[in-house]
Amino acid sequence: MAGARRATVVTYALLLALAALAWVDVLRSATAMDDMAGMEMAMAPSLSEGVVFVVAWTVMMAAMMLPSASPMIALYAATHRNAPSPVVRAVAVTHFTLVYVALWAATGIPIYLVTVVLGALGRLALAYGIAVALIVAGGFQFSPLKRVCLRHCRSPLGFLLGRWRPGWRGALSMGWAHAVYCLGCCWALMLVLVVAGAMGLVWVLLIAAVVTAEKLLPGGERVAWVSGVVLVLLGLAVALRPEIAMMLRAGPRSM
Repeated sequence: MAGARRATVVTYALLLALAALAWVDVLRSATAMDDMAGMEMAMAPSLSEGVVFVVAWTVMMAAMMLPSASPMIALYAATHRNAPSPVVRAVAVTHFTLVYVALWAATGIPIYLVTVVLGALGRLALAYGIAVALIVAGGFQFSPLKRVCLRHCRSPLGFLLGRWRPGWRGALSMGWAHAVYCLGCCWALMLVLVVAGAMGLVWVLLIAAVVTAEKLLPGGERVAWVSGVVLVLLGLAVALRPEIAMMLRAGPRSM
């Protein structure tokens, strides 16, 4: 038991340190964007710009998602308390975590394409697109798929018991499965972050708080339900008053 507790504490500490470093970078990037407010930043889409965007998106996802994924990863580390050596345990946990982060990083590719499309839309078309995104995301918060994915994310022990696989291939398999459930649980909120919030710092903090509350707090299912109601109502408001859309995308600069 002592070994399991030690592995859990060490894993928590490392994950939270990594998340803290990612948050430092997110806040630094937001400050840099504030300093450049008012400058013309329009650029044609390019491979280099896309790579920079995906890297920044990956750092932001690490900051937003690792805190809520920490219980799952820490419990996985505890299951390896009897590993032949600390190195073996560290490799398994690293594989599990890297697959999780890699899937969220991969979502940066379609997200970049979405931002390119959004940049080409007129103000009215963008406003109605934001309204649709908010209503769709809000409706998803009530869906059976959301409940299933959230249940797996909220139950680390049940997930590991149901999907346990040994060895490094098992680590990759379980890391992938957990990442898919996490993506299924949170994709709609990330859509709101990108489309309605333009990845502004306030929206990053707000969505990160909702994700963490859904997964970690007692009654997280109710948090998902309340956020769904708020998003649907906000989407209807934007549909009726399109100028609200520009207010949502204003404020602290985007990432």
